[in-house]
Amino acid sequence: MLSGGYASVLQARTREEFRAEVVRFTQCLGFQTVSAITVVDHGPGRSEFITVDNTPIDYVEVYSNPKSYRRDPVMQHCKRQSVPILWDQDTYVSQGLGEIWEQQAGFGYRTGIAMALHLPEGRHFMFGVDRDEPLPVDPQELQRMVADLQLFAVLAQEAALSLLLPSPLQPEKPALTPRELEALRWTMEGKTAWETGAILGISERTAVMHVNNAMHKLGCVNKHQAVLKALRLGLIY
Repeated sequence: MLSGGYASVLQARTREEFRAEVVRFTQCLGFQTVSAITVVDHGPGRSEFITVDNTPIDYVEVYSNPKSYRRDPVMQHCKRQSVPILWDQDTYVSQGLGEIWEQQAGFGYRTGIAMALHLPEGRHFMFGVDRDEPLPVDPQELQRMVADLQLFAVLAQEAALSLLLPSPLQPEKPALTPRELEALRWTMEGKTAWETGAILGISERTAVMHVNNAMHKLGCVNKHQAVLKALRLGLIY
């Protein structure tokens, strides 16, 4: 576990505290810069971007240019996919965009890892970390690094949606059935679907159904994220 843990980002109460936790995680992971972008789609061609980052001041104008977003292969990957992308100079050169890499490399953006979470109701969360040095060569070390990033991104998006979205865009607290809440509670305790079913006197398949229903109502992509969101909303304790 990284120093300070993963879940401390959920304790952030202001944008500044959220940014501090995101930067802390980034530096603990061995990267210098980070970008956490919350996207809300309002309709075709109408999206709202809320960005928290520590981009070098001299690079902010270029980094914030929408034209750069549309050309950047890393951003385009995150726009369309949920799997992380590990990028370096070859990512840009292979698409004939070496000049973009050359420009950002001067500010420390030589390699990095980025990913996106695509959520229900037109909400997205993109998270990327960057550095001067190459990524680890050892496959196990690199796998751990990516896993750390994925876990933290799930927690960070929960905090971002809660802190950064205007009140009218905040999702309503979902109404979960007693069975769905019980299934989530036992999932929180580390029980498998089979164990949860045995405890509740239902089949494994029904236990899975309750957890999946809870995930859908909470707008989550996996059961672990659903447990975290239910905890944050005070639905389970």
